[in-house]
Amino acid sequence: MESLPSARKFKDELYQQYARIGKCLSSDKRLEILSLLAQGPKSVEKLAQQSEMSVANVSRHLQILLDARLVKFNKQGTYVIYTLGAPEVSNFLLSLWRLCESQLADISRMKEDFLQHFDDVLTLSLDEVMDKLEAGTIILLDVRPTGDFVAGHMPGAISIPIDEIDEYIQNLPRDIEVAAYCRGPFCIYSTEVVKKLQNEGFTVYRLEEGYRNGMWSIEGPR
Repeated sequence: MESLPSARKFKDELYQQYARIGKCLSSDKRLEILSLLAQGPKSVEKLAQQSEMSVANVSRHLQILLDARLVKFNKQGTYVIYTLGAPEVSNFLLSLWRLCESQLADISRMKEDFLQHFDDVLTLSLDEVMDKLEAGTIILLDVRPTGDFVAGHMPGAISIPIDEIDEYIQNLPRDIEVAAYCRGPFCIYSTEVVKKLQNEGFTVYRLEEGYRNGMWSIEGPR
């Protein structure tokens, strides 16, 4: 009769598998790539542009993420498009951001230091913006890259990537309030847009909440 594996051997092998994910996440750059993919599908070139890494470095990190099955890819013409490996990866990332902010005092300090530079920026909660949208008294701008907007956004939001805001301002009615959002409290895009619109005389607000992979969240860097 074949002997059963020992409990110790089973546990050792199980935790070795768990450690594959842990080792994969030990790189800050790979965490950034996962965060970018949580916004929506992206090519290697787009990931390199948004992370300010070389295509070669991004490709190496993606291979490690592929080995751990945290990402997957498909081909669209001549491009290789990457996505998160499963919805559970996005959920895990959100839990990780929450855990880090809860347990690491440096993150809270960094957040406070960051927001101190924008004391004059008005904010609204998501519920307040939704009420204003329903009443038709506010315009909601999604200032993330177009690809992220296409992958998912709040109903009623208008896609105005930050590099197009100057042109958009020319036709923006001044008798209505404006709110802007991007990816979360550490995303500077929405703050830059709010400051610019404030200087143009608009009544404008920043949402601290950010849109990430089909859900609203206040956690996570851009």
